Order: sequence, then structure tokens, then C-alpha cells
Amino acid sequence: MNNYEYIIASLPVLSPDWKYPEGEGFDHILEEIRNQLSATDASTVDLLLKGLDPENLNQEFYMTALSHGNRFIREFFRFDLEVRNRKVDFLNRKLGRPEGTDIITGMDQEGRTLFATGEMEEADRVVEILHGQDLLSREKALDGLYNDKVSQITTFNYFDLDAVLGFITKLRIIHRWLALDPVTGKEMFSHLLAEVRGTYNDLEYKQ
Repeated sequence: MNNYEYIIASLPVLSPDWKYPEGEGFDHILEEIRNQLSATDASTVDLLLKGLDPENLNQEFYMTALSHGNRFIREFFRFDLEVRNRKVDFLNRKLGRPEGTDIITGMDQEGRTLFATGEMEEADRVVEILHGQDLLSREKALDGLYNDKVSQITTFNYFDLDAVLGFITKLRIIHRWLALDPVTGKEMFSHLLAEVRGTYNDLEYKQ
């Protein structure tokens, strides 16, 4: 188990125009990877996949991820938390909601710090992207930022679990876009809203 050299060597080379081989898909490739991992590493992959589903992203999840023993999990989800907090802040201002609404602060109800938030070197870039006028361009730019962050985290990881986790994360980003066509792509703002806890049925977003 955990023959990382073999696992990495067997993975496809991902590129912006990459497509699944005929008869394969995300689940197929993921299963091939999982079958070659130990139970411990497979559980780390499960946590990654849980965090790649926006419905699972809450304070409890981030507290688990940011204290995890795996470096990729810690660094990627700290980045993810900071990006999402800035997206929520952007929406709060656009929708006229009180400042700080639905922001994950890392503080418990007694004001004790569970994990630190608020700092990221890409902050200015995230804000710039969110103020773009075209929805699809914004989403692609944010995914590009995520892709670059994965590359940064795994710069010196060639044949280890972090390299595997980085590949799965990048594949999930590509999988997301392969599932879209121009029509469904125009509806992506509703997905962005869905990432923010709360409902906005009576609000209309004005670009």
C-alpha cells in the first residue's frame, strides 16, 4: 500500500483542455487512487472530498481541517476559508446585509479563539476578481487561483500523499467545469449564493 511513485506515475497529466478518457470519470479515477492507499491515507482523502463539497463547510469542519496532521489539508483549507470569507463579505455588501454576517471567525460563543483567520497573501487578488463584471470570468479566475495555490503547496511534493491530494483537488476543479455548458455556467451565481448560509429568496443581485 501507499506506493506513491506508482500512483503518481499512473495519473493523467491535467491541463485546461484535458478530458476524461472514454468510459472514465472523476469517480473512476478516484477509486483507482483509493485502492492503492492505506486506510489512514484514504481517510485523509475522504476529508479532502468532504471539504470540496460546499455544503460541509462550517466552523466545525474548518476546526478539524486546520488542526489536521496533513500539511496539504491544513494549508489548502486555510486558503479556502479565507477566500470564502471574502466572498461572503462581498455578498454582504452587495446585498446590504450587516457586516460580518455568516463570516466564519474561528471564535466560539465565549470569544475563545479556535483557529486564526483573516490573513492571506492573495487577499488583494481575490477582491479584484470578485469585483469583475463577468460571472463566468470571476468563477474561472477564482478556480485558477485555487489551482495555483495547490501548485504552490505541493511545489516540492513529488511522490507523497500531498501530491496525491493536490492532484485530486485539481481534478475536481476540472470536473466542475467539464460538467458545465454555457447555459448552466450563467447560473453559477446561484451556486455562489448557496455557499453562504442563509436564504436570499426575496433579494435580487444587481451587478
